[in-house]
Amino acid sequence: MKLRIDRILGDRPFAEVGEPALAVTDERRDLLAVEGTRTAVAGLPDFGFTAPVGVYGTNNLACRALLRARHPVHALAFHPALPLLAVGSGAYDGGYFFEGELLLLDLDTGRTTSLIEHPLGRQVLGLEWLGEHALRVLMAPYDDWQDKAAWHEGHVAVIRRPDWTAVPPRSIDGAELAGPRVAAPRADRREEARRTLSGLSAAWDPRRNVRAVEELSDGRIVATLDGVRLECWLPSGRRQWAVPDDDGGEGDDRGDGGEGGRDIVVASDERSAWVGLKPPPSERRARPVVRLALDDGARLAHLVPSATASLVRSADGLSSLAPAGANGERSRLRIRRGSRIYFRKTAAPRRRRNDEGGEARLAAADLGPPADAGRPREPRAADVRELSPYSWQPGETHFAGPGVETADGDLIHAGTVHDGRGLQPGGSFVVRRAVGAARPVWVFRTDRKATDLDLDSDVVHVTYDDGEIVALDARDGRVLRRRHLTVAGVPVVASALTVAGPGRLLLGTTDGRLLVCSTADPAQRPPVQTGDREPGRL
Repeated sequence: MKLRIDRILGDRPFAEVGEPALAVTDERRDLLAVEGTRTAVAGLPDFGFTAPVGVYGTNNLACRALLRARHPVHALAFHPALPLLAVGSGAYDGGYFFEGELLLLDLDTGRTTSLIEHPLGRQVLGLEWLGEHALRVLMAPYDDWQDKAAWHEGHVAVIRRPDWTAVPPRSIDGAELAGPRVAAPRADRREEARRTLSGLSAAWDPRRNVRAVEELSDGRIVATLDGVRLECWLPSGRRQWAVPDDDGGEGDDRGDGGEGGRDIVVASDERSAWVGLKPPPSERRARPVVRLALDDGARLAHLVPSATASLVRSADGLSSLAPAGANGERSRLRIRRGSRIYFRKTAAPRRRRNDEGGEARLAAADLGPPADAGRPREPRAADVRELSPYSWQPGETHFAGPGVETADGDLIHAGTVHDGRGLQPGGSFVVRRAVGAARPVWVFRTDRKATDLDLDSDVVHVTYDDGEIVALDARDGRVLRRRHLTVAGVPVVASALTVAGPGRLLLGTTDGRLLVCSTADPAQRPPVQTGDREPGRL
């Protein structure tokens, strides 16, 4: 089974990095390195944070290489002769330490090597090549224990290697990083980076993190993403309208806009759509659900759920609110096209910070009649029934994720296994379970968190936070295809997925692009429409 990208919407120069925070040029080779502002993977903090660094040709703005750093990037330096980019990153850990990495990106192979031996590394603030064999490194101190000057001073060291293309990982030890104390101001270079990008192209746009995408019968495509409640794209590839999430003082929003939309349910007449808004990461209270007109994005109505909830399209085509719990994304079970409103329910008062203890249950409520004025339905407490333990494995606590109900009433959904050390190998799963059954029909395990999931006949499509897309046989969980997604040869991460029809997928990416994809035989596909960019391929 193959997957091909037929159209790309929201494509633009420097798409891979989003909002620029640092830009460095290599005029001799006509190259530009750009670091984007560190953001949550898939727009969800539970998936972790990355800071993208893209390397572009200044003559055609094509992306030559891309890396995703674990920490904010403070320094970039092109090697004077070799196809290498040195990248310095780091951040304060909130307690004592300034941790980070010194990375080396090979521009020919795309391979990234982390060079510092110590597990915490060092926060790297500045880099300068002193010829072909020596690299000057400016670092924050190891920690700020009884050292207030650590926030504006640092240490400088010169690292020497005869061949920087052959430097092994974790080969720079603490002795090589020892050096004199010097002034180390933390400069903000975001405005300078924006000017650099604007000087090369007026078309760049810091779009990030598509969270949901749907297609209308007239060929238009609607999506939610960071800072945007909903946007609409015409079949021509032009964006028709967009509704920013700037609150606008609308009553119960209480001025806390900005995170953008999250879930979409399009009305059956396709004249409007309900959109669930994403709360700030630090807040657990519910944000409103808004109804927007699909001809121009005008706000028609809004309501504030009684508690945090996921907006889902139920089997009858109407919208429902599934309780999402108080534990962020880890409690948010999102079952598409359910014959009931399914959710993960905590059966006892929470006493443990990370929701350990195996107390969660799979619960459901009947859909009931449509709500007044077409508003999303909320389950009544009296109608909720606990169906089974949420975890089928004794001793394991399972967190929630995206899912779908099959034609015969089973649930297929993704999730992760709680571990105090973080996500462990094999700790991410997709499961098919008969509602109420003690054991699952099948379980597919992997090492990365799923970002979205949908069902196309007997094929389950799953996207992951490392850019992998997996197709599973819905009957037995057998792997039909697993590949990493690329656009014009550059890796991208899909953060939203919707089956738009047989053999037709819509993908939203963490860099704000919308991909119209097909799984049909190449002879049956329409011509690719991508504008000026080369289409991607799995």
